[in-house]
Amino acid sequence: MSFPRVLLTVGFISLFHSAFSAAQHRSYLRITSQEFTTLPLDIVIQAVGSLFAVMWGVMCIAGNLREIQAAAELNNSTWETQMNLPSFYIFNHRQKALSSEYVQTSGKGDLENPE
Repeated sequence: MSFPRVLLTVGFISLFHSAFSAAQHRSYLRITSQEFTTLPLDIVIQAVGSLFAVMWGVMCIAGNLREIQAAAELNNSTWETQMNLPSFYIFNHRQKALSSEYVQTSGKGDLENPE
């Protein structure tokens, strides 16, 4: 096994241990009827150190990142496939009231008042 994998495993185990220690500390305070103010410093240091160990291990294992090329995908598409969505066309809107040829009806739609 490589060093980053070992560090990642130890980091996860240590992070789980710090979470368990924090829960155990809270239950101890409940049993002794003490008020919870903060976690002990050793639990906080262990949690933060474990978090950094896990992050470093994941970054080393993940490898190099590749660039996302969004423009290459858009070059192959045409206007009809990009933003032309016929299902969203709306022709019944307020603009027709501003037209000089507009004749106002009774306010009911064509489906309610068939002629």
